[in-house]
Amino acid sequence: MIKVENKRKRRQIAVVSIVVFFLLSSVFYYESLFKPVDNNSIQKEVVIPSGSSTVEIAKILRSNNLIRSEWFFILRARIYDNGVQMKAGKYLLSSNMTTDEIIKKLKDGKSMVDTVKFTIPEGFTVSDIADRLQEMGIVSKDKFLSEAQNGEFNYDFLKNVPKDRPDRLEGYLFPDTYIVKEGTNEHDIINLMLSRFDEIYKSYIKGNEKNVGLSTDKVIIVASMIEKEAKIDKDRPLIAGVIYNRLNKNMKLQIDATVEYALGKHKDKLLFNDLKIDSPYNTYLHYGLPIGPISNPGLKSIQAALNPAKHDYYYYVAKGDGSHIFSKTYIGQLEAENKVN
Repeated sequence: MIKVENKRKRRQIAVVSIVVFFLLSSVFYYESLFKPVDNNSIQKEVVIPSGSSTVEIAKILRSNNLIRSEWFFILRARIYDNGVQMKAGKYLLSSNMTTDEIIKKLKDGKSMVDTVKFTIPEGFTVSDIADRLQEMGIVSKDKFLSEAQNGEFNYDFLKNVPKDRPDRLEGYLFPDTYIVKEGTNEHDIINLMLSRFDEIYKSYIKGNEKNVGLSTDKVIIVASMIEKEAKIDKDRPLIAGVIYNRLNKNMKLQIDATVEYALGKHKDKLLFNDLKIDSPYNTYLHYGLPIGPISNPGLKSIQAALNPAKHDYYYYVAKGDGSHIFSKTYIGQLEAENKVN
């Protein structure tokens, strides 16, 4: 009799435990639905067609990864109905907005009226970015460069960047496509690009610098050279390997792109006198890495800098199609140069 009673109690405890588990899981899940999808601050242009139902709007938002759950969006929209319908139009929305924030924006009808989209390619310098944005009428180049050099930006990855470095934010204005409201000032545009880099930093760089024994800043310096030197993706880790091999042998890097950065312009062919330019960016003149990045690298170059190919190459020369011939010795380099010239 006692055994039967004990079995019954154990069953009751098991049932209660299961019920409590599912109740707690449901509570945690429900609470998670109030949170944004992620911390991505990049805004997306979303069109809500005229006459869209709440269900149709939910599908549009979910397809753009702006909400966690369609049914939760519908539920919240109905709770906060108050007789005000969500309005059609173009909106700028981001996945770091909560469901309630999105609903409020759609009900307020704060649609996108005057915005501008711009794309920054991989390998652009800060000066290139300023030129493009000024040409588009978005910023003043002088104000943009001044703010990039002197503005206050609070990001972990900038803490060890010397404030007196020429082009202080070089390497950290992440190349991507951005949408901003017309009239957005230089500081906010720079901060938006730094925010995008911060997402890359947290997802791919932070903690992985130990792979190559460098700081984040030095990883970006390496990545910036890879970005300017590599034209095809398969060469990126190979060029990264050459850079690290030469550093480990205490050889000058002798990367043409660093000389071009020091000169402030691109040249199809560098002259002997160009290689003598007195600049801390000139890797023909100085050993080790340049004092800062020479471009704003994309993700593929950053990943190559963090995961260089393992090989015995110390030299490379570009072919006409943008690929490279890699050599282990200087004699091999001379032979490769003869092939491409």
